[in-house]
Amino acid sequence: MANKNLNAAKNAKKDEFYTQLVDIENELKHYREHFRGKTVLCNCDDPRVSNFFHYFSYNFEQLGLKKLITTCYKNQERDLFSQNDCERAIWLEYMGDRNGNRVPDPEEIGIHHFNGDGDFRSAECIELLKQADIVVTNPPFSLFREYVAQLIKYEKKFVIVGHQNAIHYKEIFPLIKENKLWLGYGFKGGAGHFFSKYEDTATAGDHREGMIRVSGVNWFTNLEIQKRHDYLILFKTYNPNDYPFYDNYNGINVNKTNEIPMDYTNIMGVPITFLDKYNPEQFEILGTSTMDMPKGAPYVNGKRIYERILIRRRQPAAQPKQYTENESNLPLAAEE
Repeated sequence: MANKNLNAAKNAKKDEFYTQLVDIENELKHYREHFRGKTVLCNCDDPRVSNFFHYFSYNFEQLGLKKLITTCYKNQERDLFSQNDCERAIWLEYMGDRNGNRVPDPEEIGIHHFNGDGDFRSAECIELLKQADIVVTNPPFSLFREYVAQLIKYEKKFVIVGHQNAIHYKEIFPLIKENKLWLGYGFKGGAGHFFSKYEDTATAGDHREGMIRVSGVNWFTNLEIQKRHDYLILFKTYNPNDYPFYDNYNGINVNKTNEIPMDYTNIMGVPITFLDKYNPEQFEILGTSTMDMPKGAPYVNGKRIYERILIRRRQPAAQPKQYTENESNLPLAAEE
C-alpha cells in the first residue's frame, strides 16, 4: 500500500497499530540467548492485551527471564482501541511461574498504578526503563525518533518495530552508519499486518479481517544476530557501462544489491534495501545521497534516480566472524 494510513496516523499522532503474536514469535526466536537472566521492558503496550506481554509471560521460563515489565499509556480499560483518555495508567510486573503450571496467572502478576499517564517519557516510566536490560515493543510511529534517542541515552539494548522511512531520519541514519543500530530479520514480504482501527486500503491480495497491512515495516535492534555476520555473495565484475559514475558525486551507481561488483573497492551507491544485507565486516557505510550528495539526490546522465546508500567494500575483506546462534524454535505461546 502507499502508506496512506501510516502517514495519516503519524500526522495525527494516532499510533494504534498492534503487533500480531506470530510476527513477534517469528522475529524473537533469533534473539533467545540474549534474554537469559535479563529484565525485559515493553513500555508502549497495554499489558492486558499486548501480544508482547503474552509472548514473554508464556515463554518466561523457556527464555530464562529475570523479570518482565509492561506499561500502558492512559488506559485502564480492557479495550484494544481505547481512546486513551484515562489520566492514570498501570504497569505490570511478572517474575515467573510460582504454582508450577507454567501459565502467568493473575495472582502471579503484580499490578501497579502510575501517578501519571504512563507516557514512556515520564519520570515514572524512565525509572522502569533504568531497571531494564532489553526493551522490546512497537513504539508510536510518530515518536520513533524521540523513542530511539531515549534508548540510546540510557544505553539500552532493544528490539523494536519501526517503518523503513526511519532510515532516512537524520537522528537515525548516523546510528546505522556507526553500527549502533541495524535491521532485524523483518516481516514476511516486507509488510506487517497490525490490529488497527484504521481502514485497510492495501492493494495486495493478503488482506486479513480486522487488520491493516502496512508496507515497509521492519524490526530495528542493537542486539547481535547471525544475519548481521552473513557475507553477501558477490559475483558481478565491474565495467563502466553497467556501473556509471554519478553526475554529481564521485561514486558509481549500483541498481541492485546483488549486483555489487566483487572487484570494485571505491565508493558505490546502492539501493536502501542494501541495509537488509549489510555486514559491517564486509562493507563500510559512508553516507546517503540525501545527506551527502549535491542537490540531495543521485543523478545519472542528467536523470534523478532513487535514494542511495553510499558504501565501500572493505579491502582486504575481513575474515568471516564465527557466530553461534541457537535457531531451534520455542514452543508456541499458549493461546489466550
